[in-house]
Amino acid sequence: MRPFTYERAQSPEAAVKSAAETPGARFIAGGTNLLDLMKLDIERPQHLIDVGRLPMAGIEETADGSLRIGAMASNSQVAADARVRAKYPVLAQAIVAGGSPQLRNKASVGGNLLQRTRCAYFYDTTKPCNKREPGSGCGALEGLNRNSAIFGASHACIATNPSDMAVALVALDATVETLTPSGQARAFPILELHRLPGEKPEQDHHLIPGELITAVVVPPPAAGGQVYRKARDRASFAAGLASVAVAGGRVALGMVAHKPWRAVAAEESLAAGGTAEDAMSAELASATDNGRNGFKIALTGRLGSAAIMQAAGGVR
Repeated sequence: MRPFTYERAQSPEAAVKSAAETPGARFIAGGTNLLDLMKLDIERPQHLIDVGRLPMAGIEETADGSLRIGAMASNSQVAADARVRAKYPVLAQAIVAGGSPQLRNKASVGGNLLQRTRCAYFYDTTKPCNKREPGSGCGALEGLNRNSAIFGASHACIATNPSDMAVALVALDATVETLTPSGQARAFPILELHRLPGEKPEQDHHLIPGELITAVVVPPPAAGGQVYRKARDRASFAAGLASVAVAGGRVALGMVAHKPWRAVAAEESLAAGGTAEDAMSAELASATDNGRNGFKIALTGRLGSAAIMQAAGGVR
């Protein structure tokens, strides 16, 4: 691990100010992803700003019936919250599907949303990876790419976003609140947080340098059932192959793109009276494979159909 300096932020305003003024600064909360990447010499921050103890771990209802979840709330805290379990079961299910209890106890909401890909070429510093070293190439294009993207990929990167929580929040139409380095607060739909790879796969999200996620706001749930389903090679210590979140008439897919994928074509098919199979066929019409991940298209179709049927009250 490379040398770095450390400070414990005393307020969100102080944290973003320090990030703006300090070259190579990064925020750290639970550290469940960042510390691993530092040990592997993939992430090389010069300065860590600890935001994990800031008073942003509360979960509170708002006047309009939304639920505001602080960015420093642990994944375990959110999944166990009675309001989340009652009104947003898809979110609780997604969090529990995401990692071991030990990881969920440490991982923060903000950190979960910003975790980096689990692509093997990103983690192997002996292999080319445009996300890790821009311009070095993408080893997965002609390599072991069975876990790679079937939507939104580019010639520069076919990695996928690993967050389960983000997929559920997209289906719930959540909003992200942040504090910019200038001290201004802003809010935007969570669907706008992450980027597709394009020519700059090293950029995972649209946050500006030094911008801090402070909360996620989930609106009152839409009418209809909610469910989260996930497929992976084994039940532990394995990244997901595909996942689907259904919340009312909204559908989001995970582990199939560089960002959580809003299944707009599937939603339109369902709204027009199509079956679950019709909806997934419509969505997957634009899916592409990279040689070894073609099975993910059929897998996602079956998984999505089953989730839609389950949310609608059917048994699958």
